[in-house]
Amino acid sequence: MSDMPDAPTLDAVIAHRFSRRDLMRGSLAAALAAGVTPQAAAAHADASPFDFPELAAGVDEHLHVAEGYEVKLLLRWGDPLFADAPAFDPRKQSAEGQERQFGYNNDFVGFIPLDPSGQRGLLVVNHEYTNAELMFPGLDAADRKGVIAALTPAQVAVEMAAHGGSVVEIVREAAGWRPVVGSPYTRRITAQTPIDLTGPAAGHPRLVTEADPGGRRVLGMINNCSGGVTPWGTWLSGEENINYYFGGALPTGHPEAGNAKAMGLGSLQYAWSRFHPRFDLAQTPNEPNRFGWVVEIDPFDPGSTPKKRTALGRFKHEGAAGARSLDGRYVVYLGDDERFQHVYRFVSAGRVQAERGANADLLDSGTLSVARFEPDGTGRWLPLVHGANGLDAANGFASQADVLIETRRAAKRLGATPMDRPEDIEANPRTGRVYVMLTNNVKRAADQEEPANPRGPNAFGHVIEIAPDGTDHGAETFRWEVLVRCGHPSKPEVRASFSALTTENGWFGMPDNCTFDGRGRLWIATDGNNRRATGRADGIWAVETEGPRRGTARHFLRVPVGAEMCGPCFTPDDETFFVAVQHPGEPDEEGALGSYEKPSTRWPDFSPDRPPRPSVVAVQRTGGGRIG
Repeated sequence: MSDMPDAPTLDAVIAHRFSRRDLMRGSLAAALAAGVTPQAAAAHADASPFDFPELAAGVDEHLHVAEGYEVKLLLRWGDPLFADAPAFDPRKQSAEGQERQFGYNNDFVGFIPLDPSGQRGLLVVNHEYTNAELMFPGLDAADRKGVIAALTPAQVAVEMAAHGGSVVEIVREAAGWRPVVGSPYTRRITAQTPIDLTGPAAGHPRLVTEADPGGRRVLGMINNCSGGVTPWGTWLSGEENINYYFGGALPTGHPEAGNAKAMGLGSLQYAWSRFHPRFDLAQTPNEPNRFGWVVEIDPFDPGSTPKKRTALGRFKHEGAAGARSLDGRYVVYLGDDERFQHVYRFVSAGRVQAERGANADLLDSGTLSVARFEPDGTGRWLPLVHGANGLDAANGFASQADVLIETRRAAKRLGATPMDRPEDIEANPRTGRVYVMLTNNVKRAADQEEPANPRGPNAFGHVIEIAPDGTDHGAETFRWEVLVRCGHPSKPEVRASFSALTTENGWFGMPDNCTFDGRGRLWIATDGNNRRATGRADGIWAVETEGPRRGTARHFLRVPVGAEMCGPCFTPDDETFFVAVQHPGEPDEEGALGSYEKPSTRWPDFSPDRPPRPSVVAVQRTGGGRIG
């Protein structure tokens, strides 16, 4: 069991973790200011083509990685995290046990070193949602309504405990990485954990409920998809599809009716409202306004209260990756994961400080903006500020709180570009360019095509590259271009645009999450590939962004049938690549339900008495060395 370091040591470790990345970014900015091209600067920064043997695309029950690499299980749903946690027993689950075990459907993964060597660290993991039919025996229902009707109060309590997130200390030994069970850092956050609401919307009447008359304290975070890690060592976790949790209906003419429609309320996927009045719209109409935010968590202090940072807006948050402006402000890029929704950017009012504690409330003040992509390849960030450009009382925005609670409506008021499901958005630490994952949009009609969304319908998604003007993430303007249009390159009707060097195994559809290794190279995780859509499972593809191989993709890892690939994350030395395998065992077809008794795979345990288990795995080069 490790000892918790004191604050000065913690500041030093965090400074060490981020100083190398910041130095690289600063050197590149200086090179660009001197007239060096982005391509030359990237080459100077030790960029190199991917050298791993390409993995064959396909679909089966197993997880596969490129030759010369190995995958080891690190954390599975139900694994004990605390010394007093029960062993995983899928037929004897309880909420109390699940609160002490690793949660379900791991999504975002972040790694924060605990020492300069990087051999100890904290893994922070989102648990997005649950698949009750795969978790509990006897729920072999024909549709989601049948599952909702069959769930018991005890099973719903387990679901609520399996949501949220986990903080797990891990250590690298000769045999590989292992979790430190019972570490003083260990924490589970669930759908019942007290969380503060902070920032401009905190305390607003639209966040007030009978249980919380102050409108500043909410229980839990739900449907937390992707996220980010800040330079001061906190974890940002984005709440996404919150609409699935609220049953009932608002009374006719209720003032929140338009807001509820904009967020998709009524798409019930859970039974929680049957047993918890706060998830019943008729009883607690303001409760949905308390979800759909970015949550900031201090993983170094398991007793701290997480905070929903309302300054970053309310919508279906896919991620919260950040960068710094040239003058030191913190910039968070945000995607709203739904068809015809938008790309956002938050810029803090204050600057990032060297002392960790000085950044405690940095994300409570700043400017949230939404992107407009012009047809000529330029773009502009449109500030979502009350009183400006029609965001005023005459249009239903009486305060900045209203702008943030109804961010989607405010963005449309300003004329933001409706995109094809914006998901993860990450800045390359080497070049400063920003990459937007756009998963797909089959509802875009042919006459709705425009340069930033060039296909209608768009079944396979695309990736946009943004170059901030002056290489400054705080700049108001940018240039953009499509890096790749995804899908099968040999089918003319698909209109894919991978490089001609991309092989039959290298192309993919449905980009979702992404990350960069220490050499500034792009790795993309996918969500939606299957036998029918693309003839291949989801996985990881490495994509060249510079030079003559720009737009070339190379297949590195694929997940078991029915699973989604999430949370790609490198250790600082690039020798370990953490990835999250989400919802293995789902059917390999649209709209169908799997079951505990008949999943599409029993990965990773492959035991007849065990269901499939979402898991985080560690990928390493056989014999050691940098990935890729």
